[in-house]
Amino acid sequence: MAQAVRHSLLLLLALSVTETLAKRIIGGEEAVPYSIGYQASLQYLRNGVWRHYCGGTLINSSWVVSAAHCWRPSSMLRVVLSEHDLTLDEDNEQVLNVSRIFVHPRYNYRTFDSDIMLIKLGGAVEENNTQLVELPEFNSPRLRYRTTCKVSGWGVTHVYSYYLSPELRTVDVHVIPWCSYYYWGRISGNMLCAGSRYGGKDSCKGDSGGPLVCDGKLEGIVSWGISCGYNFYPGVYTKVQNYVGWIRWVQENNP
Repeated sequence: MAQAVRHSLLLLLALSVTETLAKRIIGGEEAVPYSIGYQASLQYLRNGVWRHYCGGTLINSSWVVSAAHCWRPSSMLRVVLSEHDLTLDEDNEQVLNVSRIFVHPRYNYRTFDSDIMLIKLGGAVEENNTQLVELPEFNSPRLRYRTTCKVSGWGVTHVYSYYLSPELRTVDVHVIPWCSYYYWGRISGNMLCAGSRYGGKDSCKGDSGGPLVCDGKLEGIVSWGISCGYNFYPGVYTKVQNYVGWIRWVQENNP
């Protein structure tokens, strides 16, 4: 019990750090409504109002994957699917409570290593404007330089903005394998980088926890970075390939 309380306190402490550093669409465009059916909006209750704060990805009818730094107590959290405009009731949204949350046991809130968590939904998802995204194989080849991937979310559209995009947006970015050169050794083997060689295309504040999809597979989770859209500082993503075994283990042991 004491260990669980300590773990929760550490996660709450991490929130104050990630509010400024790790929340991470710059240079993109509005997505065709409901075309990214795996995209989830994580919303928490604040002053009686549900507010989007992080993204997530639907990987089967009962599970969403997101970033560990997006953790909130399950009683204060809900997941919204089939969402496009956060400011409108579009009659397509699926609002689901959260049954349980599983933060990776090796998540490090200082370095953002193993920045991944699983959310078990309180009910099954209906098949209206939703779709599942495939996980990569554990032994699949390393992503090649300049592989084109899609990142999406409701994050800010300008690095100095304080306002989320009301509509879901998306941008194509390229895999950048040698990003530890830019981040002075802060990139672990559990991370990958993606952005634009010339900057201007990136995830940003409010996109955290959202999907990086390459060739139809969920290869990354929006994790952290320095500012947004800088050519020398690409976005940093949790490398999902390294956690496929853990994801499947959690699912199998929590039916």
